Amino acid sequence: MSYFDAASGAPLHPVARQALMASLDEGWADPARLYREGRRARLLLDAAREAAAEAVGCRADELVFTPSGTRAVHSGIAGALAGRRRVGRHLIVSAVEHSSALHAAEVHQADGGSVTEVAVERTGAVNPSGYAEALRPDTALACLQSANHEVGTVQPVAEVAEACRAAGVPLLVDAAQSLGWGPVEGDWSLLAASAHKWGGPSGVGLLVVRKGVRFAPQGPRDEREMGRAAGFENLPAIVAAAASLRAVRAEAAEEAARLRELTERIRVRVPRLVPDVEVVGDPERRLPGIVTFSCLYVDGETLLHELDRADFSVSSGSSCTSSTLTPSHVLRAMGVLSEGNIRLSLPPGTREEDVERFLAVLPEAVAGVREKLGAPVSAGDVPTRERDEALVVDALGRRCPIPVIELAKVIGDVPVGGTVRVLSDDEAARLDIPAWCEMRGQEYVGEEPAERGSAYVVRRVS
Repeated sequence: MSYFDAASGAPLHPVARQALMASLDEGWADPARLYREGRRARLLLDAAREAAAEAVGCRADELVFTPSGTRAVHSGIAGALAGRRRVGRHLIVSAVEHSSALHAAEVHQADGGSVTEVAVERTGAVNPSGYAEALRPDTALACLQSANHEVGTVQPVAEVAEACRAAGVPLLVDAAQSLGWGPVEGDWSLLAASAHKWGGPSGVGLLVVRKGVRFAPQGPRDEREMGRAAGFENLPAIVAAAASLRAVRAEAAEEAARLRELTERIRVRVPRLVPDVEVVGDPERRLPGIVTFSCLYVDGETLLHELDRADFSVSSGSSCTSSTLTPSHVLRAMGVLSEGNIRLSLPPGTREEDVERFLAVLPEAVAGVREKLGAPVSAGDVPTRERDEALVVDALGRRCPIPVIELAKVIGDVPVGGTVRVLSDDEAARLDIPAWCEMRGQEYVGEEPAERGSAYVVRRVS
């Protein structure tokens, strides 16, 4: 089985396993106690904190361990907003933040705060000027991920941090995806991360609050972790997390170069092997192991099952693989094709032969799914047939990629200059029909209200 979903959770690093087993024997006591076993546990906890702080690039007394990366984000946002409440209640986030940050923003807004969501470019990156323009006198906090979890795009954290620092606003960085590859650059104020993203055990997060940042922990407090993460520390997992972070950092430069070559091979060859594919994310400023692409006329859930049967574990941002029936908020914010979306996130140690086998399996898997759905055999060929100048396609009640497939089937039934109105109540159509037009050289006129759902108007130009 080839596991290509490290962005969701990386396999446990061998060093993490060794540290976990050793600390189960040595670190089971309460590190707050003064007897021998407690002192031994405290030494392990302090050493783990020092190691993690060195990897982050902060002081040990600025870093606490939390029960998860999500908890670190939630606690960081809530504490920073509360600490600067006298300044105001305005929060800035990017449109592609991890759901943990966006959910925290929703809670803040529901409680009477205000939120500005900074848009991203088609590559998934924010423009630093967008953050600079969003800053206001009442801005309490800005948040920006160091790199995107779905498409791998690296964000301009240093430039955004500079704009925030000039305005006196702290910047919280979600470094979950990037911390294993290196420290986050820039003059940031708070940082959150998650151990299972770099090969540590699940259930351990990091929260860093720089000295001088106003911070008021929310919720019930106790004496542990400087009052910022209540509850008994999971010391064996913490020790394993810190040990694995140090280990992956030691291997990062060599492994990054190797994975970049493999992902670049995928980025180049997939569009050659499979017609009608859009590779998404920044082609240059990206994490080493992540590559994401979307396939026209493909049901993402069916494609994932086909790849799973071929022994490949991958993930997807397509609405047809999710319970929400809406495309990934990241793909939606980028304005790229969402149907048939596949994310490969290669863990360290991925073999070249596994990548080659994936490239051999993918074309047949995509072709099989398209055949089952009745997709056009050659999407680039538009037959020339004369009919009415306007045509209506009723795709109501049908999920992606069916609305786009039906559009592709009939576009040749109208003359050049004629239009097709696609009726759809699938949220993905709002993203995928414009993306299809861009890929196929047709004109997307816009969205119109309909009795049910919406009407998406496309004009044939070629």
